[in-house]
Amino acid sequence: MSEKTEKILEIQGTERIADIFGAFDANAERIEKEFDVVLFSRDGEIRVSGEKENVEQAAKVIHYLERLSALSGVLSEQNVAYAITAVREGMEQDAEKLIGDTVCITAKGKPIKPKTIGQKNFVECIRKHTVTFGVGPAGTGKTFLAVAMATLALRKKEVSRIVITRPAVEAGERLGFLPGDLQSKIDPYLRPLYDALFEMLGGENYQRLVEKGSIEVAPLAYMRGRTLDDSFIILDEAQNTTPEQMKMFLTRLGNGSKMVVNGDVTQIDLPGGIPSGLIQALKICEGIEGVGVTRLTSRDVVRNTIVSRMVEAYEKAQKGSNHDASHRR
Repeated sequence: MSEKTEKILEIQGTERIADIFGAFDANAERIEKEFDVVLFSRDGEIRVSGEKENVEQAAKVIHYLERLSALSGVLSEQNVAYAITAVREGMEQDAEKLIGDTVCITAKGKPIKPKTIGQKNFVECIRKHTVTFGVGPAGTGKTFLAVAMATLALRKKEVSRIVITRPAVEAGERLGFLPGDLQSKIDPYLRPLYDALFEMLGGENYQRLVEKGSIEVAPLAYMRGRTLDDSFIILDEAQNTTPEQMKMFLTRLGNGSKMVVNGDVTQIDLPGGIPSGLIQALKICEGIEGVGVTRLTSRDVVRNTIVSRMVEAYEKAQKGSNHDASHRR
């Protein structure tokens, strides 16, 4: 039986203790459940009691959350979940590097920061490479962070415009059955991109930049025959490109430009038999000088923590299905 112990952690300020414990002590209960410890706060201290190893791990989580609270204020459920994962996997030192790394500031003054190590690697990859592939499941912040980096580059005058595109695969031949002109038909497929730009720039500023030609959001078909110089170019939902479309897009890169290609290879909507251009591009381009690849996982999901659990469940189910299929063969 492991030795029981108690550790006393001095915390600066009762408000910070309240942040760590969370609304209705939800954060504290999560830590207690995960590490089988008991937390108690009094007079600027948090006391952690339980088996020695569990107490040490819980203390690391609390120290991380204390630093994060000092910089960011209210802690989210996702912050707590990620801190626990980082400590369990021995990555708390890497997680510390996330604190204070601001990508850009939104129109409402909100700092945009990478929330996971995978997201930080993605941001660093964009900073270092001319072409970056961001591959991972829904909710890992690929589009949002790419738009944040594009906004920063435009503000710093590193580029003169932002070009964002995605294939309208879901529309396909059904475009003709949707009401309105072509722009109104494709707008629903571009909505996530508009949402990210509105948050970064604000509605009025976004509209002004569109009128100046500094921002362009368009379907992938509009990229053909162009050379995009001095631009920050983002291709979203790249798993739904054909190999021909992907080659066409990648060769649009002009002088002074940076390119980010995002996709989720588990959500390919192409008609049966058509290979994904993203999968092919990863095989062909990875290792080329100036090209970087970041692979995000379910631990990088920053939506509701339930989304992360569902992504993991789907990944397990897919692996089980592949295993069964191989046995049947």
